[in-house]
Amino acid sequence: MAAYQQLLQLGRDAASHIREECDDLLACAAADADAAADAAANADPIPQRHQSSLLGCGSALVSLLSRQASLLARLDSPDTSTGDLLMKRLEDIISISYSKFYCFLFKDLPLCWRQLYTDASILKFHSLILRTALDAADSSQGTIVLNDDAISELVKTLDLALILAGAAGEQRGRVWIAKALDLLHHVWTSTQPERAGDIIRPAKRAKLNEQGHDDPSPPDDLRCSTVSFSDSQPFTPPVERPIPRRPAMSVEAFQSYMDRPSDSTLGPEPLIFTDLVEEWPARTTNPWHKPSYLLSKTFGGHRLVPVEIGRSYVDEGWGQKLITFGTLLREYIDSSLSPDTNQSSPADRQIAYLAQHPLLTQLPALRNDILVPDLCYTSPPPHPTDSSKDQPEVDEPMLNAWFGPPGTITPLHNDPYHNLLVQVVGCKYVRLYSPLHNEQMQARGKEDGVEMGNTSSLDVGALEGWDQPAQDQQQLQLPLSPDGQVSEERIRQAFKDVPYVDCILNPGDTLYIPIGWWHYVRGLSVSFSVSFWWN
Repeated sequence: MAAYQQLLQLGRDAASHIREECDDLLACAAADADAAADAAANADPIPQRHQSSLLGCGSALVSLLSRQASLLARLDSPDTSTGDLLMKRLEDIISISYSKFYCFLFKDLPLCWRQLYTDASILKFHSLILRTALDAADSSQGTIVLNDDAISELVKTLDLALILAGAAGEQRGRVWIAKALDLLHHVWTSTQPERAGDIIRPAKRAKLNEQGHDDPSPPDDLRCSTVSFSDSQPFTPPVERPIPRRPAMSVEAFQSYMDRPSDSTLGPEPLIFTDLVEEWPARTTNPWHKPSYLLSKTFGGHRLVPVEIGRSYVDEGWGQKLITFGTLLREYIDSSLSPDTNQSSPADRQIAYLAQHPLLTQLPALRNDILVPDLCYTSPPPHPTDSSKDQPEVDEPMLNAWFGPPGTITPLHNDPYHNLLVQVVGCKYVRLYSPLHNEQMQARGKEDGVEMGNTSSLDVGALEGWDQPAQDQQQLQLPLSPDGQVSEERIRQAFKDVPYVDCILNPGDTLYIPIGWWHYVRGLSVSFSVSFWWN
């Protein structure tokens, strides 16, 4: 069966399952009407089974979702009026569910709203596929040609469900979305394989020839199959107190290293492994240092990713937004990849950083390019100075991606897990301070309702003279001189007296960061890293 036909069937099945699930829940709600009325009269909470299902969103929304699913389950190709009304209803459901996201911290957000958002997005995706089929001359032959606008809207719909709602739902959720995106990718590459390695440029007005018709000449998208990211390093800090470097250890040897530290009060110390990830596909057959490969796994750059805008998350003016992967590459990561000859200079451009994002969960194709190091299945020691920082044991290591241009900064902070930080592409400078010097790190505390106690108020780059001080430095709890004024020289001297270790991570290096160690990370070139948290 052609990938397109499989995609259609996947959507029909999802619509049928959503309709059946909603109808079963509504029937259950009707049968329990008397009990629910009694519970409401007595101000009792909604029964737990309702809280953990879509009924937690209310019968009206479940009924509305059911009607849209029922309509989609029996449609092969909706007419324009039906399709428009259907899309409007689905977008209403998505908007209502998303509005609830602002009422809770994400960890406290009732699952029903995340599932409602996800299921409505799945139905919207199927509706978009049906609508696109109306415009495809050869869809009757089991294939469909997807232009940039169509693929962008389809991918965006599912990426928003992944990023914003966590693709909630046991019956469909992340598994369904991954399968749909895989089939969509087959459809896309089978009909226009030459686009898989292009950097997608912003849409421009069609050129007209002398007769006033569209110019048939092909677009001049940049081919970059042989291009690698620039390895330019605008600034490289000196390494003053290098972290030991050594070949990879066996699991047994690493466990022994952690169990028998040279300083029992401190626990295991940072260590760099030079050859732990040499066999990763990301470093060999599926090279992450080539934009063309990354684009081929992101629908030519159409996948959405969350990025931080600004040098550091503690700087004034820092923010977050969703952009396409192609925009991240073209406008922020490496301007040499852009066909735009009027690009601003590096000093004038904003910095965008894909930081601490579960990109490899969002993009399973990239997840297949890395391997979880065996060292992550050891039993490391607890926090050496504060047992309240220890977290419940995780079943599997937590993976995050870090991708950005030169100049990205993760300010001095500590994490509640042991960490293996793998440098896949480019170079980073890392400085670490032990948890024995917690008080000297001057933790920030709560700011604007956000707990920032794991982040230092000290700006390493500014104190070392590498950067301009942050604009809000006067508001921080910094050491005072005898007359009660902040003394820049006193701050700098006190900071220099605190012992630290540092390094430059090169491609293929893996840095072990023990739990509780404060670390400052600075991107020196275009850099792609993966972190593994475990305990």
